[in-house]
Amino acid sequence: MSFFSNFQTDKCPGPINGNPVSGLNEKVCLQAQRVFDACIKQGQSDGIVLNLTDPVPAAPTYPLTFISARSMTSAGTVTAFQVDRLPDRAGCARVQATVDIPVEVVYTDANGTEGKAGATVTVNEDVILFVPQPSIMPYEVQCVVSAVAPEGTFNAENNTFTVNMCITVILKIVINVDLLVPSYGYCVIPPAQEYTQEVCAGFFELPLYPQGSGGDGCCKNGCCK
Repeated sequence: MSFFSNFQTDKCPGPINGNPVSGLNEKVCLQAQRVFDACIKQGQSDGIVLNLTDPVPAAPTYPLTFISARSMTSAGTVTAFQVDRLPDRAGCARVQATVDIPVEVVYTDANGTEGKAGATVTVNEDVILFVPQPSIMPYEVQCVVSAVAPEGTFNAENNTFTVNMCITVILKIVINVDLLVPSYGYCVIPPAQEYTQEVCAGFFELPLYPQGSGGDGCCKNGCCK
């Protein structure tokens, strides 16, 4: 069982049936991360040079043949963060930031041995976001990233790869807050349903012994003559 395995109770996440106010019984304080604003930027960046670090196995035999490259985590590192408030747009600001995306590069070396190495892709963001006014609890910028490069070219002169990369960057303005929300009470946790491959499914459904009347049925068809 799980929340979404036909578990019949109104004390678990899922669609609301009937009056959504029915069952509300308290206001609770949650420690949460409030997102004040967010935006997404997607595009293809051409000619990105990947400088390889920490190859595994160490000391590959050059030249290398590119297999793939993709981001290692969904969290980007934000540096050079700058906010310039816009006087003609209340609450909004120009947000500039440099985002570093850690990437894992997979390749084969000249001996046909597959290996991998790290690299960093850097992108610059210049966007408009709602930024809350100064408070005791400061806001911060977070970045969710995804990057993938299906093709790449090896540069023998400096042992790097040049790739065209599909990049997604989501910038968020967040603050850790104590948030008051209406509550239906605690969730009811359903019992776990163990996973099995059911290798005997179908076999145990067969009859224990063959069905029918045996040889009599065959002889009735004239095959015993």
